[in-house]
Order: sequence, then C-alpha cells, then structure tokens
Amino acid sequence: MTTDLNTGTDAATFETRWNDWHGERESYYGDPLGWVSITGLYWLTEEFESVADLPGRWRAGADAVFVEGFDGVERLEPVEGAPGILVEDGERRIEVIRRTGSVALRVHDPKSPHLAAYHGIPTYAPSESWLVTGTFTPYEQATTVTTGAVVEGLEHHHDAVGVVDFTLAGAWRRLVVFGRPTGGLHILFTDATSGVTTYPGARSLSVAEPDADGSVTLDFNRAANLPCAFTDYATCPVAPAQNKLSVAVDAGEKLPNGTRLSRNGSF
Repeated sequence: MTTDLNTGTDAATFETRWNDWHGERESYYGDPLGWVSITGLYWLTEEFESVADLPGRWRAGADAVFVEGFDGVERLEPVEGAPGILVEDGERRIEVIRRTGSVALRVHDPKSPHLAAYHGIPTYAPSESWLVTGTFTPYEQATTVTTGAVVEGLEHHHDAVGVVDFTLAGAWRRLVVFGRPTGGLHILFTDATSGVTTYPGARSLSVAEPDADGSVTLDFNRAANLPCAFTDYATCPVAPAQNKLSVAVDAGEKLPNGTRLSRNGSF
C-alpha cells in the first residue's frame, strides 16, 4: 500500500485530503465577492475625481484616501501591501489598496461576467510521486528579496528566511523560502510548465514548519495559483529569479480556463 510521506496515512487518505484542499480552493475563488468577481482596477491621483460608475469622488493623499459625496466615508488608510479596505456600494464592494506607494480601487461585483464564467480550477491528477522531502536551512537573519509584479512598475518585498534543498527528477534543487506573518513558510516558483500549462508569473507552495532536524515535505500537488491567474485586476508578485526550476512540475493547479497567458504579453 502506498504511504503519504507527509502524514503516514494510506493513499486513500492522501487523495481525500487533496480533494478537500482542492474543494476549498475552488470555493475560495468562487466567492461572490472574491477575486473572480473583480470588474476593474482604478489608480487614484492627488486630485478629486469620479471613478468609473462608482459613487462619490476620490483622491489619494500621501497617507490616506479621501472620499467626498459618499455617506459615512471621508478618510481611509490602506496599508502598503496588505488586503484592502472594503467599502459597501449596494451589492458591490469597493476595495481600497496601496501598492508601491500608489493607491487603487478594485470593484468586486457578484454579477461580474468573470464570476459567471468561472467553472473551477483545472489541475494535474494528484500523485504521491510529487511528495518530496527536503532540508530547510535558515538564514542567520531574514533578508529582503524584491520581486516585480504582474502590474508594471510595482514591487513586492518578501522576507526570505532560508533555503530548502531537495532532489527532483534526479537532480539537486534549491529554492528560497519566505516566511508568513501567521507562521509557516511558503515558496514562489516557476518551472518548465510556466506559461505553457500553468500560470507564467508564479505558483505558490505552502510548507509546514520544519522538523527539529530541518526536514520539510514539499507537496507539489498543492502548487497553487495566485489571484493574478484568475483576474487582470490583481497585483501579485512574480517568482524570484533564483526560484526557477528547469524541470516540468506536472502537479498542482493549471491555468484556469480562459485565462490569458499575460495581460501585456511580457511573460
């Protein structure tokens, strides 16, 4: 009987756990006010102006966003790189975000045609062969790794906490690992499938805290799309150059149906 290297359970449990993860992922992106429901991304200026068909007039200051003619809202303070502040507009939600010093509005609409066209996330069939044991080596102190974004001119700054070494397809590999504020680790990477069957900018892989000896399990079956794979209105990071695998990782999530390989043809 095949064994799950991560949990010690049998193959049936491995598949069940993967199906649960996949179902949660599909539900997350199918949220009526989630990523797939976004219908626009609008960058604000320092002058009050109307934005698309949104109520009120908006402007971006150095430290805050100001709104006039919108009941109950006068000043908003979005945090750099953090999830946005949500403002109700009937059934819609206006999300106010700050990225690389600039401020934008994203509109979430449960009647979005993108949401109506969403039919789940295609994946490779899960296989225990993509469960890989690696060794995590922490840096003496966290270092900042800067990457570009899917929106030209934006940057993302990641806390790199170490590297993980492992063998895949008969060769030694190394990936830079980032920390999460909530604990645990994650990796942004590309591979030989990127831009072919998977999203070109990056896929993300969550990694549990290492064992006492530094051992970690990389479950590439859970290589996950970032929001930018589903919408042109995300501002996701791309993978760092050092995290490009030369091998094809035929595991995890594929390009969502109907996704363009690039918003600007640069990938």
